[in-house]
Amino acid sequence: MTMMLTRRAIAKAGRFLATLAFSLTIFAASPNRFVTPAAASEIKVVVNGQPITSYDFQRRNAFFKLARKPGGAAAVKAELIDEALQAAEMKRLGIRISDKAVAEAYARFASQNKLSTKQLDQIMNQSGVTPQHFKGYIRAQMGWNQALSAKFRSEGLMKEQDAVKKMLGDGGKKPTATEYMLQQVVFVVPAKERKGKIGARKREAEAFRQRYQGCASSREFAKGLVDVTVRDLGRLLAPELPPEWEKDVKATQPGKATPVRETEKGVEFLGICSTREVSDDKVAQLVFSNDGKTDDRATELSKKYTEELRAKANIEER
Repeated sequence: MTMMLTRRAIAKAGRFLATLAFSLTIFAASPNRFVTPAAASEIKVVVNGQPITSYDFQRRNAFFKLARKPGGAAAVKAELIDEALQAAEMKRLGIRISDKAVAEAYARFASQNKLSTKQLDQIMNQSGVTPQHFKGYIRAQMGWNQALSAKFRSEGLMKEQDAVKKMLGDGGKKPTATEYMLQQVVFVVPAKERKGKIGARKREAEAFRQRYQGCASSREFAKGLVDVTVRDLGRLLAPELPPEWEKDVKATQPGKATPVRETEKGVEFLGICSTREVSDDKVAQLVFSNDGKTDDRATELSKKYTEELRAKANIEER
């Protein structure tokens, strides 16, 4: 399971979507407008062997206009190149965002803006963006957030001496946090079999979850089941919990399991082996590192990370 940034840091990466939401309302008032896709497409830039076409440029330019995002053609090109660099890094890290997760995010965006998915599709088509391009943007944002999380965990923490200084400023009191001992139970569904098997696997996982009696006995229960893996995740502090699991983990009592979720692996849930309140230097580092300045650090880290990728990349403009 990839460690994730705080919710505020993740939200920052897609913040300009709020502007897009406002523009959707205005654009929806002109339902007869329609932009015809280009009949032909040519390669404009190649990033590490990955082509970016004129069609990609047209769709992203339409997206900038719909979202009222400044910068013009230069900003469009820079963003598409950055996304290609980030996509290659996500592939290297083994990060995969499922079609289902993207579809759910797309539907959630529509719902938050009081639109059906069909209405959002229509607006995206009328504006020249297309639903496919917007979903590609969503996938890129979700995947890059996961890549940033891994980087953030290794580089983003406050230095220990700074945490000590912060504690001294607070009268020497160390902050506390809940520490969770977690176990992951995955009902594996191969990607090529997902459509036909996901429903049955979800029912199997739910039946297992209902019988779950704690981490000690889970492997014994799983012995007679096909393609089920049980993995101990070790100890995680509350600030380290992945956002997609955080709410469920915190709402689940020790010895019980979280609700079942579909993931890129198949269907899974987390068992809560035990919890305890802890207070030590690591807790101080984590808590003080998430003291409200995470947004700025995440933005800086994303910029630095992308610049590092760009410096090592082979970018050919045509």
